Amino acid sequence: MNLLPDLAARRRKSGITSVCSAHPLVLRAALRMAAESGSPALIEATCNQVNQEGGYTGLRPADFAAQVHDLARAEGCPPGLVILGGDHLGPNPWRDLPAEAAMAQAETCVAEYVAAGFRKIHLDASMGCREETAALDDATTAQRALRLARAAEEVAHGAGGPAPVYVIGTEVPPPGGADHLLQGVPATAPEAARKTYAVHAQAFAEAGLAQAFNRVIAMVVQPGVEFGNRNVVTYDPPAAAGLVQVLGDLPGLVFEAHSTDYQPQAALGALVRDGFAILKVGPQLTFALREALYALDLIAGDLVPGYGARPLMARMETAMLAEPGHWRGHYGGDEADARLLRHYSLSDRIRYLWPSTMAQHAVADLRAALDGRVIPLPLIWQHLPGADAFAASPASVDEIVIWRVGRVLRAYHAACLGGAGEETHGA
Repeated sequence: MNLLPDLAARRRKSGITSVCSAHPLVLRAALRMAAESGSPALIEATCNQVNQEGGYTGLRPADFAAQVHDLARAEGCPPGLVILGGDHLGPNPWRDLPAEAAMAQAETCVAEYVAAGFRKIHLDASMGCREETAALDDATTAQRALRLARAAEEVAHGAGGPAPVYVIGTEVPPPGGADHLLQGVPATAPEAARKTYAVHAQAFAEAGLAQAFNRVIAMVVQPGVEFGNRNVVTYDPPAAAGLVQVLGDLPGLVFEAHSTDYQPQAALGALVRDGFAILKVGPQLTFALREALYALDLIAGDLVPGYGARPLMARMETAMLAEPGHWRGHYGGDEADARLLRHYSLSDRIRYLWPSTMAQHAVADLRAALDGRVIPLPLIWQHLPGADAFAASPASVDEIVIWRVGRVLRAYHAACLGGAGEETHGA
């Protein structure tokens, strides 16, 4: 676990990619890259994805941890390269409850994460609960973060092993991206970042948890990057210059940048050089997964007699219409526009449907149609540019998807090493 505390010592020179996804093929891509490169795989789950009630994945923290470690063994990734993180850990899934009840649930959630071996813990208690304002002030947020840290410390002390490291910060972008067309996103004001740090430091010190606060390795701030359903706001270093200067007063910390999905390679590199050493990516990875599956759906339709015209896409449409709660409140416009966004929005809310029975059957049918077949090069050029190597041998749907997700991860990996990587269209 010394890989994460050392980030501050390497600040502006290198960073780490935080993979925020529960999809097994995305996780395999991240773990395979770690095995091949020798660099750590930081895998994070949110309290909405994974919690003591199962979250939307149906997994509790111990289940998620076991899944990651099983996949790591399958990919030949040494256990020492796997870092598990809990993202946005706080009362968010229980915001409809009174604050005290929601915080009790959040404490249980954090305790389960730490007991399951998660050691990077983002303390995020910035959201209001029943009859509270949507966003809380720094003092209230810090007191609730303190409660979560105390729960984590108690479990870690009893379990032994490395002590948790923490991430604080209240200026968190909307999970999964914004819902509207974005014109620009201001960076966190320097004075706001300084206040957040100071208020948290004081709260922990007064509660006798200064030792735990010494293990705060990062602060979440808004560097001025975001993506909506249709567009991306790219990092502008001069606009974040004042915020970056704050790190000079915080020698043990780096910044954690959320919603870096779809940033160009140059922007990712600039973020790392400016001290945003933890780059979180999630929807872009499942966007790439969906992109590969839809391309293979087209290839199967052209190549395999009787496969049909885009049956996987059609079944995903049916699945999304059957469970509108995942997207209806986020995709506006008329029905034609909503249908387009259901499949192609950059926020990629279709990712919630891949675990469904209908989606699993559709992907299984795609595998049955293509696995073992040789895909002609012209079809690769038509539907899956860049995948030429897969035209020379019997196809594997899973391997092609892992390759496509890996293209995104390679760009992040290169940026975190301070080098130039493969430039893509944002996916």
